[in-house]
Amino acid sequence: MNLKLEVILIPVSDVDRAKAFYEKLGFRLDIDYAPNEQFRVLQFTPPGSEASIIFGKGITAATSGSPDSLVLAVSDVDAARDDLIGRGVSVSEVFHYGGGPFNNAGENPRVAGRDPQGRSYYSFASFTDPDGNGWLLQEITTRLPGREWKLTQARAMDVATLADLLRETEEHHGDYEKTHAKHNWWDWYAAYLDARQNGSSPDEAAAAASRYMDEALHIRPE
Repeated sequence: MNLKLEVILIPVSDVDRAKAFYEKLGFRLDIDYAPNEQFRVLQFTPPGSEASIIFGKGITAATSGSPDSLVLAVSDVDAARDDLIGRGVSVSEVFHYGGGPFNNAGENPRVAGRDPQGRSYYSFASFTDPDGNGWLLQEITTRLPGREWKLTQARAMDVATLADLLRETEEHHGDYEKTHAKHNWWDWYAAYLDARQNGSSPDEAAAAASRYMDEALHIRPE
């Protein structure tokens, strides 16, 4: 039996203010339903995520700001941070935990800068919504063994969607091609498409593809 974590309830004090904030983040609005003045439910889903957040009126008795940190997995924390800042969101500098991921023990658990060893899972940035609900961006470049469910079948994608994704890939690859040595374009395409299908934004996917070319295939800027 599958047990999928799909929804997290978060408390807000001003529903319309929260709605505007999560729209600004680029989250997808799935529903805004208000059958009466006592009840209103909104569901938002982060780009590429299979889990959603729900907030509204008459949803939860929890106090605003009570969630300590909701975690968003990103393939490139710097690119994700830049994207959010470009949307007008105040985001912390990139940091790592001195005692390891999520270890808040001690007086100053957060250490400025990326993880010195460049490890997957170890680099973060943070921001809050208008109600003080805390979010963490966690950079995950390579998942540890056993951390992904195996798909029994490929994700469905119609021809129009695939064509649009290939067009997007070609556009981003063009920027990379202008500044790097001759290479097999299909290597870059494969890394980009893999990142996009796993939930990365276009900028994050481009950074992941470039990093793959630089590190795995040793393709350097000209």
